[in-house]
Amino acid sequence: MATSEPQNYGNHVRWVPAYHFLIGPILLLNLGWSLYQLVVASSMAAVVAFLLAIALLSMFLHLRFFPLAAQDRLIRLEERMRLERLLPHEQRHRIEDLTLDQLIALRFASDAEVGDLAMAVLDEGQSDREAIKKRVTDWRSDHQRV
Repeated sequence: MATSEPQNYGNHVRWVPAYHFLIGPILLLNLGWSLYQLVVASSMAAVVAFLLAIALLSMFLHLRFFPLAAQDRLIRLEERMRLERLLPHEQRHRIEDLTLDQLIALRFASDAEVGDLAMAVLDEGQSDREAIKKRVTDWRSDHQRV
């Protein structure tokens, strides 16, 4: 995804308008309507419609979460490899101590700052993704996030 605006903490979240603002609300509305129909005019058709609405909403969520889980695994591997290359030899043993959340947040730190930030995050026991991302001063863009 090409963009002319540099990426930073304030604009790094990826929204897909048709997915997030059209399909999601429609499926939520459908769930609400199906529940209403089930309560007001209980019938086998209303039960089936409600179950279908739940299934569709579940599919909607899983269509987002499954690719994110796979991408998170790749990010973990990429960041471990990057830290292996960038950290001084005496600090490399600490790479395994970094959690998935820490690695995902650290991916935005430039090569120049990722080592110091990773050690600070470990020393402080900080694991909140958002808090770590806010500490990044030299942002490394990731426009390929799912």
